[in-house]
Amino acid sequence: MTHEIQQAAADPRAAAKVTWLALFASMGTLICCALPIVLVTLGLGAAVASLVSAAPFLVWLTKHKVWVFAFSFVMLAVSGWILHRSGRQCPADPALAAACERVQRWNRRVWWGAVAVWGVGFFAAYLLLPLRRLLEG
Repeated sequence: MTHEIQQAAADPRAAAKVTWLALFASMGTLICCALPIVLVTLGLGAAVASLVSAAPFLVWLTKHKVWVFAFSFVMLAVSGWILHRSGRQCPADPALAAACERVQRWNRRVWWGAVAVWGVGFFAAYLLLPLRRLLEG
């Protein structure tokens, strides 16, 4: 894994792969935790039951949500370090520099989208129920 991180630190396209992997990992937080909670809150418990019967891996994700969140957080941290570290340079050639900047811009957009997705999943999985109980109490 460290070889991939070193390669991603040097190559913007490899950094894009790590960023997309972080987005994929953070989507697991929405699937395991936020989606079922939102559906049940909206009164669609039957939809959750049919979703779990159609995709039984959701039960495993829910049971291991600490690991899902930890893995996705680590992926976001590594990707964020690769994208935002100091000393990064694009090539001197104008065409390559423009392509490098464009890739970096998209990498940052995808990364911030993944951070937002992770935040929504974290809120739904760990903060929503205690907040609801506090407000009802």
